[in-house]
Amino acid sequence: MHPVNKMLGLFGMQLSRLQKKRDEIGSSVPAAFVESYRRQLEECRRAPGDFVILEKLYYDVGEHPIDAVDFQCSFAAEMLSRHSPSSILDIGSYRHFILGLLAHLNVTTLDVRGRLATLGNERVLTGEAAAIPARDGSFDAVVSLCALEHFGLGRYGDRFNLRSDSIAATEMMRVLRPDGVLIVTTTISRAAPVIRFNGHRIYSLEMLRRMFPGTDPVEERFFSAKRARWCAFEDVTTDLGSWDVYAACLKKRARATQIS
Repeated sequence: MHPVNKMLGLFGMQLSRLQKKRDEIGSSVPAAFVESYRRQLEECRRAPGDFVILEKLYYDVGEHPIDAVDFQCSFAAEMLSRHSPSSILDIGSYRHFILGLLAHLNVTTLDVRGRLATLGNERVLTGEAAAIPARDGSFDAVVSLCALEHFGLGRYGDRFNLRSDSIAATEMMRVLRPDGVLIVTTTISRAAPVIRFNGHRIYSLEMLRRMFPGTDPVEERFFSAKRARWCAFEDVTTDLGSWDVYAACLKKRARATQIS
């Protein structure tokens, strides 16, 4: 036995005589799993090979976890696949989703926090969505997942401006070419709109639909965080301060009038 394991094993045997607190192993872990874990732990300690064995119980049995991030990314992937844009601007989306896009596509990314591109087909822009450093009509698609609600609240080092979200929406429309698509997800509730300062906003459906004039909806969905599935608008939360997810793919009209 590894000498470090020997010492740890003695300590572990002493601990085993004590009653474990429920929160140490999780109140939802079945007793049969805990018993099996302890048998397997002792087997590891008897024959650790070159490893030092440290005790830490994990219980991840059951259905694979899925949450709002999975649904937002799958929605965006579906919309991009449907429209096959040749030029994409991403504004503040989940980094791992962007890396997936970069496996096949050229992507321009915008983030208020500066960073270096990790792949040659990524063009990185540093700046705020309220002042996108790009020409009018530069992109076939603009994607922004779970970002709109954060703009202008200072959380990420951006300038404080409570209108930054609506200004950013206008900027997204400006850099999108006519007939291009905007794919956006954000927070929504059927209760009163809320700013949970300085974290994020929670919008009403009316606010979101007013935010992007000159577009036609291609797809509009709602995600219930509580039920972990797409839902009807009537099932969106009515609890003040709680939120579900709004996901939309909007097509810019060929002769859309930009409103500043």
